[in-house]
Amino acid sequence: MNAPATTELPVIVIGAGPVGLAAAAHLVGQGVEPLVLETGRRAGAAVREWSHVRLFSAWGEVVDPAAEKLLTPTGWTHPDPSAYPSGGDWAELYLQPLADAIGERVRYGARVTGVSRAGRDRIVDADRERQPFVVHVAHADGREERLFARAVIDASGTWATPGPAGGSGLPALGEKAAADRITYRVPDLQDPAVRARYAGRRTAVIGSGASAFTALAHLADLAKSDDVAGTEAVWILRRGISGSTFGGGQADRLPARGALGLAAKAAVDDGHADAVTGFRTEAIEREADGRLVLAGEDGRRLEPVDEVIVLTGFRPDLSFLSEIRLGLDERLQAPTALAPLIDPNVHSCGTVYPHGVKELSHPEQGVYLAGMKSYGRAPTFLAMTGYEQVRSITAALAGDHEAAERVELTLPETGVCGGAGLFDEPEAAQSGEGGGCCAAPATLQIGIGAPTASGGC
Repeated sequence: MNAPATTELPVIVIGAGPVGLAAAAHLVGQGVEPLVLETGRRAGAAVREWSHVRLFSAWGEVVDPAAEKLLTPTGWTHPDPSAYPSGGDWAELYLQPLADAIGERVRYGARVTGVSRAGRDRIVDADRERQPFVVHVAHADGREERLFARAVIDASGTWATPGPAGGSGLPALGEKAAADRITYRVPDLQDPAVRARYAGRRTAVIGSGASAFTALAHLADLAKSDDVAGTEAVWILRRGISGSTFGGGQADRLPARGALGLAAKAAVDDGHADAVTGFRTEAIEREADGRLVLAGEDGRRLEPVDEVIVLTGFRPDLSFLSEIRLGLDERLQAPTALAPLIDPNVHSCGTVYPHGVKELSHPEQGVYLAGMKSYGRAPTFLAMTGYEQVRSITAALAGDHEAAERVELTLPETGVCGGAGLFDEPEAAQSGEGGGCCAAPATLQIGIGAPTASGGC
């Protein structure tokens, strides 16, 4: 089959999450045909996996302007801009209606298994840039398909590839064997079955971001419940506790994000969680009674726990992009021009300079990583950052280079981003005293954070 002329082809967007759908909305507004490929059966599949988590960004910060423009003619009503949605709210009240408005341009049950240049593997130079992209897709019914595109925007997020418990970036010895007692997501303690798993038991929480804050706060709430006794948490940190450990607190310009860190601090101060600092997990050993013992690289062995919640961030899946020439930072796995702007050793959400197509470009012209995936392993992503990214990318694809280079975003200052927020607490939700980031992620807004959220907060 011969590849069609590039100018006749759509821009393929990978992922029907917040940033992927925003990209499609911007393309429609620019008169460029999008084709969105989503692995799940509904829009925001990753977001739905943390539907119980509340974002720490309000509705006014998680609705993309181009998407709203596309939605308004359908009769869609913008939710209260000052209210804080849960992941489930975000998916049902915004993402799915947006996908429906985009219509048949969104295909579900379509998993991208490979991206390349038509007739060119990553080695071949000859006439490379004149060839369209070829995208291999595996459908839920077992069919395989080959699609062509003029450009590819990968907004698939990082939700499906969480970090391990091991302190070296590799799974701890015994981690896979103990999988029945380990989760890599913030558990939904409002679900009776999940609640029963943690109630009256000792749980280790590994991680130091907003997702870990969320888990600690929820376990503390469970410990304070009148009908539960013996619920304990142990918080495992690879570093020590310092003034920045709990985020920006009351100085955070996203109040719900600051409140999340304060809730985790209260869990420790009130004795509901014991902090173990400077501990890098080397092995997870199973006792005869089934409980788990965490062994550290320094020889320490902790008291046995019943469950382990691993919230050590997410990483991008680059396997299906192996035939594409990407320019990625060797540490963060983010675009090389973007990496210095988002280095978590230096930056928080508010100090990340707004960026667009220039920072997101690769040696392979016409392919972009957007949203949480563009940040690689950095946990500082906000949904509004992703919306600005795709506004700039799609303007460039439409030939409006002045708009592509223009900065149209001001980020809130202070705090550490990229995690999940508190469970639905009506009073706190309206006052901004409880919330989370979207991931997937996610983010998990995702952030996409969902837990460090398939998307940003």
